[in-house]
Amino acid sequence: MRKKNEITSTIRVHPRGFGFVLVEDGDDIFIPKPHMATAADGDTVLAEISAKKTSKGPEGRILKIVKRNRKDIVGIARKVNSEEAEIFVPALGQEKQVYISKPKGIKAGDRVLMGVSEWKKDILICELKKNIGPITNALLDNDVALLEHGLSSTFPKAVVAEAKKFGKEVPSGDKKNRRDLTKQPCVTIDPTTAKDFDDALYVEKTAQGYTLFVHIADVSAYVTSGSPLDTEAKRRANSTYLPKRCIPMLPEELSNNLCSLKENVDRLAATVELHLDESGELKDHEIYRSVICSKKRFTYAGAREVLDGKKKSPHKKTLEQMKKLCALLKAIRRKRGSVDLAMPELILEINDKGIPTSYRLEEYDITHQMVEEFMLKANEIVAGTLIKRGVKSIFRVHDTPAEDNLEDFYAVARLLGFPLTATPTPEEIQKLFEAARGTPHEKQISVAFIRSMRLATYSPDNIGHYGLSLEHYTHFTSPIRRYSDLIVHRLLFDKTPPENVEQIATHLSEQERLSFRAESGVLSLKKLRLLDHLHKTEKRVIFDTLISKIKPFGMVLSIEPLMLESFIHISEIGSDYYVFDPKEGDLRGERTGRHFIPGSSIKAQLLKVDLIEQTTSWKIL
Repeated sequence: MRKKNEITSTIRVHPRGFGFVLVEDGDDIFIPKPHMATAADGDTVLAEISAKKTSKGPEGRILKIVKRNRKDIVGIARKVNSEEAEIFVPALGQEKQVYISKPKGIKAGDRVLMGVSEWKKDILICELKKNIGPITNALLDNDVALLEHGLSSTFPKAVVAEAKKFGKEVPSGDKKNRRDLTKQPCVTIDPTTAKDFDDALYVEKTAQGYTLFVHIADVSAYVTSGSPLDTEAKRRANSTYLPKRCIPMLPEELSNNLCSLKENVDRLAATVELHLDESGELKDHEIYRSVICSKKRFTYAGAREVLDGKKKSPHKKTLEQMKKLCALLKAIRRKRGSVDLAMPELILEINDKGIPTSYRLEEYDITHQMVEEFMLKANEIVAGTLIKRGVKSIFRVHDTPAEDNLEDFYAVARLLGFPLTATPTPEEIQKLFEAARGTPHEKQISVAFIRSMRLATYSPDNIGHYGLSLEHYTHFTSPIRRYSDLIVHRLLFDKTPPENVEQIATHLSEQERLSFRAESGVLSLKKLRLLDHLHKTEKRVIFDTLISKIKPFGMVLSIEPLMLESFIHISEIGSDYYVFDPKEGDLRGERTGRHFIPGSSIKAQLLKVDLIEQTTSWKIL
């Protein structure tokens, strides 16, 4: 019989060796490294919860591995001899010792797929299953991520066959009993590389204020409950976006074609029509099935050029109305306490060999903000509609942060020179972000705030969304790439709740985290490859960096704008002898008096990139 202070759940393991046992209706359980036993990421574990609490939340220890998440793991050969190969497994962290006995045909730097033969606390004994190829081959990065996280790049034949049977055009019979909006000059606004267009938009000015049309691809018209398409979509739960490659939730026949709201072709849609007053407040709304025909496929940059007057377009008036309505909706969101965390997106320019050769920052400008505000509003309205109907649904929830985590964020903000009261109000936090905008600390403040938050998840229990300051919120606007949205569409129009809503919500949250780990893992490696390329092609590679943390034995640098962290040991800082002051949390040179404090900006020169260990070395200038 399970005791009250025990829990069986999934564990997520940090590369530094500690972990968190996931708790659906409370704080996740922090497991310190000495109490991890042999738990690996994604395992189902039995954990004992202690009475002790830390800044990371309730603390515990692993009692038993109930179920292994995976029998296969992926790593990089560090050292190889005739007797054994020492393997670095990024997912397990630097300190976990992994070995292959009597390796054949592999050399240092090869990436390998292994089966685990024996799990020990600090050592894993494995057998070689496949030599994937050298770490120097960047074209393998995406394939390795798929292997490492168990993601599928191909669809079962029955699923592809079902997708193909719908054809490439919407037949006239499928348009019956839908509102015909094909004459409406709606448009799509998406990234340059997008192929799956979930949403189309149109705003018109009225005597009372504004009418906003949010048209979403009606995937539920094709993917019916229990079909092969549905079974596979549910298993995948979402699309995964890797550099230059998408692992879609649905086959291309639907995701990039029949469901995608492409330019100048009729498409089936689910429409949220919102009537708002002059201040942007909602007065009335309708939700219905429709047929639309997008009149223009805008990229974010293309829409911005029209708004800035650099390019002519018959849709300029529509875009200008969108901009005005966006400002009103942002003001309303700010009034209710929501924080604007918009940050530029890092775009890597990757060549045909899979190696990033340069980067740029794409600003989160007004065109991105317009789309976001309209999607947020549609999702909020749909959530409220389902609640009023009394339908058991899946919500997108975001719980209140743990107080200790917020205190950590407040401490970072104060350390960077932003004054806060003992218990800051939402208004103070908003003013903090406004004060930080445009300063060297803007990104650090945003990242610190995000780290203090709990993860947003899917749940049948509507506990609200802390980050958006909303009482109810769901995901409705991306059914091509999220299974949660497909379920919500069915609830709106078919009115048949799925069975085991709790299990589905848990599965969706788990798969979302899996995709995130795959995406962030490849992105981190690509950043290292970019630095490696620059180091080989330029005389000196110098970056502006921020000191994100200072410890008695060194400091952590955040390499701006790559958002890549690197640790510098105290002995490598310079020729001086540096002393750590625990009270001030800083380092000071005894001879030179040079002073390092968290949040300060310094220049650093790249010395080395180790692709096998996935680390970088820097010299402070």
